Amino acid sequence: MMTTKLKAAGAVWALLSAVPALAQHDMQSMPGMAMPTPPPPPAEHAQHAATAGHDMQDMPGMAMPEHEQDQPMTGALGAYATSREASGTSWQPDATPHGGLHLMTGDWMLMGHALLNGVYDRQSGPRGDDSGFVSGMAMGMARRPLGSGTLQFRAMLSPEPLMGPRGYPLLLASGETANGITPLVDRQHPHDLFMELSASASVPLSARASAFLYAGLPGEPAFGPPAFMHRLSIMDSPEAPISHHWLDSTHISFGVVTAGLIFGSVKLEASRFNGREPDQHRWDIETGPLDSTALRLSWNPTPNLALQASWAHLVSPEQLEPGENSTRWSASVLYTRRLGAQGWWSTTLAWGNRDGRDAFALESAAGLGLWTLFGRAEATANDELTGVHHGPVEHVGKLSFGAIRDLRIAPHLRLGLGALYAFDFVPHDLRSAYGGNPEGAMAFLRLKLD
Repeated sequence: MMTTKLKAAGAVWALLSAVPALAQHDMQSMPGMAMPTPPPPPAEHAQHAATAGHDMQDMPGMAMPEHEQDQPMTGALGAYATSREASGTSWQPDATPHGGLHLMTGDWMLMGHALLNGVYDRQSGPRGDDSGFVSGMAMGMARRPLGSGTLQFRAMLSPEPLMGPRGYPLLLASGETANGITPLVDRQHPHDLFMELSASASVPLSARASAFLYAGLPGEPAFGPPAFMHRLSIMDSPEAPISHHWLDSTHISFGVVTAGLIFGSVKLEASRFNGREPDQHRWDIETGPLDSTALRLSWNPTPNLALQASWAHLVSPEQLEPGENSTRWSASVLYTRRLGAQGWWSTTLAWGNRDGRDAFALESAAGLGLWTLFGRAEATANDELTGVHHGPVEHVGKLSFGAIRDLRIAPHLRLGLGALYAFDFVPHDLRSAYGGNPEGAMAFLRLKLD
């Protein structure tokens, strides 16, 4: 049975990997869909920014005011394309499509973006469950010049507390708690109502260099790749990764201060933050000492690539193990390219290490007009699947793939219908508990404002 699953999963993954090449071939043969001129070399940051501003003018509802059209659209933290900026202070490839509703009012540039998923989730086997839940986010940003630099405020809210403190069924996931007493196992915890309330200020040091300061309550410290709901390679999937607590669970930290330097395509930053994970009370704002540290080095060598390596030492991250600290490492490669005038392909390869236990994730998605195809393969070494914080280390894996079809129902509003299917792989000693190698599926409706 497992061999059959692996063969089927391998065939699906091979098909998904072939989509970008097929889509590029199809788009080149379609009238008006010739491939764009390759982007300029990475040294031409000013031209990148100007191109980003031009792209915004070409998008419906993205016209810039007349006095702004000749100004390059640069990031909040430095002189590069604004499309480079992802969650917190993390970077993604410059070639990432830049969406959202934009409005200029005086010196302020305002941006808004929102999506809401209504999901039906079914996880098989003795440890599985069925559930309906909502997920998504609403994000707002306000930016203006600050002397020769930039001031930015950002807020992000989530509807996930509505699903209840136990979250939703997700086999092989673990982390945090629903009641402050027992850990969540085979379930994904809901994220807090306030996912980010942050401010940043940057000042140029030269034409290609800048310094910045970022603070959030909550916010995201300088660790890991962009949070999974912001990674283009998997953001269309409503399913959280089982590698979440290795790669990006610090994206909601209740107290963060980050300082950084940017030199062209390189960024070096350091954070002090509250290392305690959010508790089971998902509607409030928590406080705590900035007792943990993170360091991250990021490099975007080309418009299509974003690389990072990071380290973090978290003081007492687990509510149920208050005297225990954690050391984490992460490295990732994000690759994104455009397919024709409207399409794109994005892939992420990420590794995380949490206290000596590894996790790997490979994600890939292709946007083909109103269709989006996505898939993810993961492997983790998890010592929490037996319900004990330091139980036996189990090497488990998950492979999921899915698609969503959008319908344009208003100029800035899309309704999507999607589904995904997941194969779970467990070692022999867990098969009786999980009923073999279980499976999972989700069907979802998505409302997206962009």
